[in-house]
Amino acid sequence: MDFVTVSKAANSADADLIRSRLEANGFTVNLKDDKDTLSFGYGAPLGGVDVQVAEDQAESARALLASQGPPSA
Repeated sequence: MDFVTVSKAANSADADLIRSRLEANGFTVNLKDDKDTLSFGYGAPLGGVDVQVAEDQAESARALLASQGPPSA
């Protein structure tokens, strides 16, 4: 299965919120660079976390995220 990025989160917490939204709506989600990124003591991964879905779900996932606005902790 090929995954494509539908959102970029500044940190793992925001990525988890976006992942939860998508999974609750039936999307297959992958977080890229969630554990592999570097952190310099600021608690945020260098470069952020890519939130990805299956390629055939990308358009619908982007529409869902756009309709709901940014995540809030």
